[in-house]
Amino acid sequence: MKKTASQKLKLGVFVVVGTLLLIAALYSIGNRQNLFGSNIIIFTQFKNVNGLELGNNVRYSGINVGTVSKIRMIRDNQILVEMLIQEKIGKHIKKDAVATIGSDGLVGNMIVNIIPRESKKPPVISGDTIQSYSKIGTDDMLTTLNVTNENAALLTADLLKITTEIIEGKGTIGLLINDSIMANDLKRTMYELRKASAGASLAITELKEIISSINQSESVAGVLLSDSVSGQKMKTILGNLEQSSMDISEVSKNLNVVLKDIKEGEGALNYLAKDPALVKNIDSTMNNIKEGTQRFNQNMEALRHNFLFRGYFKKLEKEKNKESKN
Repeated sequence: MKKTASQKLKLGVFVVVGTLLLIAALYSIGNRQNLFGSNIIIFTQFKNVNGLELGNNVRYSGINVGTVSKIRMIRDNQILVEMLIQEKIGKHIKKDAVATIGSDGLVGNMIVNIIPRESKKPPVISGDTIQSYSKIGTDDMLTTLNVTNENAALLTADLLKITTEIIEGKGTIGLLINDSIMANDLKRTMYELRKASAGASLAITELKEIISSINQSESVAGVLLSDSVSGQKMKTILGNLEQSSMDISEVSKNLNVVLKDIKEGEGALNYLAKDPALVKNIDSTMNNIKEGTQRFNQNMEALRHNFLFRGYFKKLEKEKNKESKN
């Protein structure tokens, strides 16, 4: 059966359109996979890639800059990831950049994020290996949450047990809650503690005022503390007082020795101290001397008025007056 010209035309249009769509799709995929531009290859190593696959995107500061080209295990706990990066973007990636594995959204594919650092390091070149940082995976977080839930359950059980014992009045806390007398004693103790604290605060305030007054130069203590000359004088005075105290102590010792000799000896002082008859005789003698002195004065006064000695006493008075005038 021969095809008509319209059918041939439709077939040709379909082939051409299909070819164009295929070329556009291949270009789009190749452009997305950086197959047609200038690229560089950089590496990084992870202990766990967390489901990263070939062709996943590589982002730098949130921008898609390449794809994952190879994933290869080099050791038991080291996985080498090869990344195909656009050459124009590679000029901005420094050698100290850090690669991490994350997810594209909540449930999206895994991607490699390259985090920049503020430094003056040179940019990467093809074949360089950058540092990596492994984040905690979802499985690890779930395991940690499971352990946390188990610990929380044990803690809740222990807390329930403690609460039950407290309600039943067991232990010190239970007694404090259920015993009103002990609670009142505790309140009184706290009140006394507050009073003591207030008194201590007041004493500290007064002590600060005393210290402030001491620091002032007008006070005696301030002068002694701040004036080195006055301090030296006070040291000298204290030294002299100490020497005087030592001298007084020595004199007291000597006086004790003298008093001991007086008490135990046979001298005049011992007789005066112990013989009352001698004291009375001395007292009588002193009285006689006083009486004799008075009688002598009376005799001298009588001689003064006697005509035989009157001229002599007048002569003495004239000489005395002459001397007083001179």
